[in-house]
Amino acid sequence: MNLKQRNIESERGQTMTELAMILPLLLILVFGIIQLGIAFNNYLAVTDAVRAGARKGTVSRLSSNPTGDCVTAARNAGADLKPSKFTVTCSSTWQPGADVTVTGSYPYSINVLGVVVKSGNLTSQIKERVE
Repeated sequence: MNLKQRNIESERGQTMTELAMILPLLLILVFGIIQLGIAFNNYLAVTDAVRAGARKGTVSRLSSNPTGDCVTAARNAGADLKPSKFTVTCSSTWQPGADVTVTGSYPYSINVLGVVVKSGNLTSQIKERVE
C-alpha cells in the first residue's frame, strides 16, 4: 500500500469538519431558546404584576385613590421589569361587586445573533370583583 492511498482512506479531521458545519446551527438554536426563555419569563412577570395590582384594587375601594393604589401595587410587583417600559392601567367603578380590570403591557424582542426574529408587546389582563 503506498503512502498516497493511505492518506485518502484516513478519517482524521472528519469530526472537526462536521463540527464546523453544524456549530453555527447549534448556536442559533441555543441563542433562540435563551431569547424565548427571557420573553416567557417577562410574560410571567407581567401576569404576576397584573394579578397583584388587581388584588390590591379589589380591597382599595375605600381608599382616597384606588386607581393609584392598584397601579402602584402592580408596578411594585413587576420589579424585575424596566419601569419605563412597563405600562399598567386599572379601571373600575369601585362599587361593591363591580369588576376591577387591570391590564399590563411590556415590550419584547427576540434577537438571534443580532437579527430580530420577532417583537411586539406582552399583554396580560385580569378582572376581579371589588369587595
